[in-house]
Amino acid sequence: MPKFTLRDLLSLEETNSSYLRLSLIDKKTDLDREIKSPKINRPGLALSGFFDEYDKRAVQLFGQGERTYIIKLEEKGEYENIDKLFSFESCPACIFTDSYVPSKKLQEIAGKYSLPLLTTGFDSADFSRRMYSMLDEVFAKTISIHGVLVEVYGLGVLLLGESGIGKSETALSLIERGHRLVSDDIVRLKNIQDTILLGTGEVPEFQHNMEVRGIGIINIEHLFGAGAVKKRSMVQLVVHLEEWDNKKEYERLGSNKSEEIIGISIPSITIPIKPGRSIPILIETAARNQRLKYLGHDSSKEFEDGVMTWLRGKEEERK
Repeated sequence: MPKFTLRDLLSLEETNSSYLRLSLIDKKTDLDREIKSPKINRPGLALSGFFDEYDKRAVQLFGQGERTYIIKLEEKGEYENIDKLFSFESCPACIFTDSYVPSKKLQEIAGKYSLPLLTTGFDSADFSRRMYSMLDEVFAKTISIHGVLVEVYGLGVLLLGESGIGKSETALSLIERGHRLVSDDIVRLKNIQDTILLGTGEVPEFQHNMEVRGIGIINIEHLFGAGAVKKRSMVQLVVHLEEWDNKKEYERLGSNKSEEIIGISIPSITIPIKPGRSIPILIETAARNQRLKYLGHDSSKEFEDGVMTWLRGKEEERK
């Protein structure tokens, strides 16, 4: 992954409307320190002098317990462990919760090593949850693919198919029917903790532009309003669009096929295109059907079970 620095974190913070409520204590400090770990470290043991398991590559979080211990160290004039903790060049930053601002002495020690000190308005639990959520995205396995991501009935649907098959036009029809566009042409996918496949635009500034052959580039948000677009969405269904092939046997009873995308299994279907088929309606139906499956109602399986029950009944009648 590209280098991710404290400056990048603060830029994300600004973009996400102060999601972490971070404030830099000394604005002259080194903002180009690289954040190399998706973890957060609580340095309580290090403050007591035990550095054997100290994760110096992680962002250091000072909660109420650490702050109380630091105050006692300062009362005794014992700064050796604090100095050592602040001296590691690989440490990206130290963050104090509950809007706590460390003493001038601590700021001087941090300044000696150009170590950034920050404060947040959140308590330790809330900040940790938010920070981990942000770092999970930053350090997630990522790929970019050609396709269109739309949200249909709250379900993230990834449209795939060869160039010219009609992915953008299909998405446009879905938008006209009240659904939302996440990204057209190039979709950036992230594996979040091997559980969630998150999709967004490759370039956020252009992700809601769409190329429609014969018309050109259109801006979906300007044409249909802010309610017609979304910055990101989970990918919960993959729909492959392809030209109808008379020699190919297409699914008629339904299946539970899936495909793996950067380590995550996603349900997938193939919809053949030919004149007379309303592809947007079929995608809406597929999205509704997938939502039912998530709720425990599998129509194809229920139909199969019903048929088997009916056959067994007929067999009993013959006896």
